[in-house]
Amino acid sequence: MGKPDTKQVDREIREAIRKLEAVRNGEMWPLTREERRTVVTSLIGGSYRVLRGRSTDRAEQRLESVSSAAEMRLQGEITALQIERRRIITEHAQNKKKSSWW
Repeated sequence: MGKPDTKQVDREIREAIRKLEAVRNGEMWPLTREERRTVVTSLIGGSYRVLRGRSTDRAEQRLESVSSAAEMRLQGEITALQIERRRIITEHAQNKKKSSWW
C-alpha cells in the first residue's frame, strides 16, 4: 500500500488558509454573502455619519465584528479539515496494519 490520498484535503486546507489571510488583510472576496452585505451597509452608514459630522463608532464595531466572525469561521473550517486529514491518515495506517501478509 502506498501513501494515503490526502491531496483534496490538503488543497482545501491551503485554500482556507489563503482565505483567512485575505480576511486578516481586509479583503472582501472570502466573505460570505451575508458578511459582504453587512460590511457594505456598515460602510455606507459610516460614511453618511461622517458627512453629517457624527461618530462612526457603531459602524466600526460592526465591521470589526464581521471580520472577527469570518476569522473564527475560517479557523474552524481549517481545524475541521486538519482533523479530517488526520482521520484519513489514521484509517490508512490501520488498514495497512490489518493487511500485512503475516
